[in-house]
Amino acid sequence: MPVPHARREDLVEDLHGHLVADPYRWLERGVGDPEVEAFVTAQAAHADGVLRDLPARGPFRDRLEQLWRHPRSSAPWRRGSWWFRLFQDAQQDQQVLQVAPVVDPTSAPDPDAWRTLVDPNTWSEDGTASLSGLAVTDDGARIAFARSDAGSDWMTWRVAETEDGTLHDDELRWARFSGAAWLPDGSSLLYGGYPAPEAGAEHEAPASAQLLKRHRLGSDQAQDTIVYERPDDPQLLFQPAVSHDGRWLVLTIARGTHPVTQIHLAPIEDGEIGSVSPLLDAEDARYTPIGLLRDGTREELIVLTDRAAPNGRVIAIDPTDADHPRELVAERDERLLDAHLVGAAGTDDPGWLVVHTLHHATSRLRVVDVRTGRHRHDIALPGLGTVEQITGGRRDTTAFLTVATFTSPTAVHRHDLTTGRDVADCDASVPLRPIDPVAIVPVTGADADPTGPGEGADPGPDGRAATAADATGDPTAGDDDPVVVRQVLVHHDGVAVPLFLVHRRSVTPDGSVPTVLWGYGGFDISVTPMHRPGWRAWVEAGGLLAVACLRGGGEYGRAWHDDGRLANKQHVFDDALACAAWLTGRDRDRVSASVRVAGDTAPDGTGAATDAAPDDELAQAVWTAPHHLGIEGRSNGGLLVGACMTQAPEAFGTAVPEVGVLDLTRFHRFTIGWAWISDYGDPEDVADLEVLLRYSPYHNLEEGRSYPATLVTTGDTDDRVVPLHSFKFAAALQHAQGGTAPVLLRVDIAAGHGAGKPTAKLLDERADVLAFHAAHLGLEVS
Repeated sequence: MPVPHARREDLVEDLHGHLVADPYRWLERGVGDPEVEAFVTAQAAHADGVLRDLPARGPFRDRLEQLWRHPRSSAPWRRGSWWFRLFQDAQQDQQVLQVAPVVDPTSAPDPDAWRTLVDPNTWSEDGTASLSGLAVTDDGARIAFARSDAGSDWMTWRVAETEDGTLHDDELRWARFSGAAWLPDGSSLLYGGYPAPEAGAEHEAPASAQLLKRHRLGSDQAQDTIVYERPDDPQLLFQPAVSHDGRWLVLTIARGTHPVTQIHLAPIEDGEIGSVSPLLDAEDARYTPIGLLRDGTREELIVLTDRAAPNGRVIAIDPTDADHPRELVAERDERLLDAHLVGAAGTDDPGWLVVHTLHHATSRLRVVDVRTGRHRHDIALPGLGTVEQITGGRRDTTAFLTVATFTSPTAVHRHDLTTGRDVADCDASVPLRPIDPVAIVPVTGADADPTGPGEGADPGPDGRAATAADATGDPTAGDDDPVVVRQVLVHHDGVAVPLFLVHRRSVTPDGSVPTVLWGYGGFDISVTPMHRPGWRAWVEAGGLLAVACLRGGGEYGRAWHDDGRLANKQHVFDDALACAAWLTGRDRDRVSASVRVAGDTAPDGTGAATDAAPDDELAQAVWTAPHHLGIEGRSNGGLLVGACMTQAPEAFGTAVPEVGVLDLTRFHRFTIGWAWISDYGDPEDVADLEVLLRYSPYHNLEEGRSYPATLVTTGDTDDRVVPLHSFKFAAALQHAQGGTAPVLLRVDIAAGHGAGKPTAKLLDERADVLAFHAAHLGLEVS
């Protein structure tokens, strides 16, 4: 089947003295342009025709259906006299919001007590409208929820009563990149809004100059007042929260995706918000508010920060004396990822911090007294896994935890903080991300990722999100050949890169195992064990999954992130290529490995099976060969794939850059792309541009060179990483390809960056990707 032809233009620009060709600039006009629409239609039809004929496509689609189509629920959380959860049954395209009355404030309701309050499955015929934001009043009596369409970042807020579902007439349009927060009496809502974009430019227009607005229930949106704005600094994004006692507006301010934040405060009295004043505004570190603590007349804001502590610590700050904080949790040699405050609503109420750290990219939890910082107890976790959610309110004594591993679907656990005991009265799959201590944050995705590493969905630049959209399946399937999880450290150029290996026990390193290398490496995002149906299906079929924790991520704190961004961005690609070299046995004089965990992990994640390979044998193993090795990643991970396949095409048999950032000279010109300058650099700066041009995938393709079989994926309404990146790269790669391997552009229609994608689309996309890998890496699937 011939590849559709894409017209080339003779366009060359002089960028700071560099002559830069851009022959497919016309594809930036977007899908509303007739010529671009014709290009997309032809490419999508071509890819669909090839992918549907792949032998493994049907078997993978069937298995994914089994793995995905199971009821799943978030962990519950309580507000006032109501429990809340996100739920999705086996047939629903979208998660729904359910509620139940509180009978026992320490234990989740019975399954039949839940009823649906908000059901996005009724919003559109094609299932592409999704629940993308949620804010609940402190008493639980009223909610605000946001709708997004076709995967767009744009949100429209509505308001409903929890008791009977009564829907108010209020409709707040053109909001994005911010959660919402209720004022204490539940009559006003704070949200981050933008001016309405020009018609036809909704998915391409730059997102800048956010406004923090106040909406009074029952009024027209045009009457909303501006609580805070920074026209002098349009790159700032605002995340509002209201303290549990209703006395303070706590405003977290971020500059795009840069993990350096400010905290501003404003008093709230008699329903009115006082002037917003800076508390921490030096932009010298990350500051994440955890909650407000009050003892008698003394108030302290509990804050997680990496100021003077690259791995993180927790401090208590007197709002009247921010220069002299009190340390509650000191820095350790592990990354302090987050901390959740439960209890301590009043002076005499006990309170705890559940502290979440990473040990070589796996979660550990400990509990400390929030007032003294004294260690109370540790929380045992089931194996090498990831704590994806911690819930528990300021009036609770119980926390709910969701934990996932590579081998087990996400499970919900109840932990009694007063006794330190785990109480396993919940068992549900797929969690929320951590709920903010003073407000519910956007329900926008599964991964705290500014540009999106997740399989299904990912959040906005605020980096805090919540979802139940990443489905998991039957954990007992295929137990006759159990899955082995190993972790090695790949050593090269003086660094050690954690690499998880996931495979069937019967799969051994014979030099020809079909292998998929997955990575991300950016924006301070930590890659940790996850249970994904697509990954499980690949492993079940006999493939090896290799998940790399690359520099640029957050696994080892600020230094690890800094070593993979801006002028150091090449280190990310070097790490991935070193992992590829170790897997295939290449460059063993330069690339070696040591074993951290070998064999089947014990329930506590510390042991290994008796039949595990000796450490020295595993360290020397050769698992696969370049023509059996694929590389895959999403968004910033799509950039990773594009850079690696253009720098070392001979290292891979397949490459799948999904919704990738692939033109590094123009990413900042569209929607929220400017926010990524903190990781990539500024193309308008001559020094940054020189770095960007060295690895920008679109600009480093060489005509006539042989590239691996490549499947480029995007969504036509993606307004996070706009589809022009994938359009231009795919067209350029099809033109440049000097080998015989196919280059396909898969375009999901009425789909965005991943958030809110209906189940059927997710199943089709994963089946296509897996079948593509299998066909070109030599995996036979029955």
